[in-house]
Amino acid sequence: MIKVAKKAPEFYGATAYHKNNFVKISLKDYQDKWLVLFFYPRDFTFVCPTEIREFAKLEKEFETCKCAILACSTDSEWSHKNWFEKDLAEVKYPVLADTTHEISSAYNVLGSDGAAQRGTFIVDPEGILRWMAVSDNSVGRSVKEILRALKALQTGGLCPVEWTPGQKTLKP
Repeated sequence: MIKVAKKAPEFYGATAYHKNNFVKISLKDYQDKWLVLFFYPRDFTFVCPTEIREFAKLEKEFETCKCAILACSTDSEWSHKNWFEKDLAEVKYPVLADTTHEISSAYNVLGSDGAAQRGTFIVDPEGILRWMAVSDNSVGRSVKEILRALKALQTGGLCPVEWTPGQKTLKP
């Protein structure tokens, strides 16, 4: 079972759509950097593009934090290609095609309908899962909160409620 403070589930050679190409991606490709891995239910839906665009809008800020973004759904790479080229051309990060459901299952976000739930995972440079949230598919996530959580984790300190970057952390 997936747990915070334990190794994130590995995946190897998964096909992704990235910048008009199909590429193979493994979790180990993100060694030595932070990673936000987020799952979304389906291409060509209503809530998903709002989140996908928000991640794209804030991608530079994640990069400033030495953090990559990786999306995943159970749709095929061909579906991703069609949707992203048509409606989401501004997205520059890769999108995994988890048609075997192996990745969604490993991260415990596979719904009974075969679609991924809205799961978000922050993995540190050593491959340790540091933060996760899974929500009902009817509620979009806050990308700004994910960025805040990443920055809090990167302080190495104890961050109190409503902590924001620039504020002091608590003493251990």
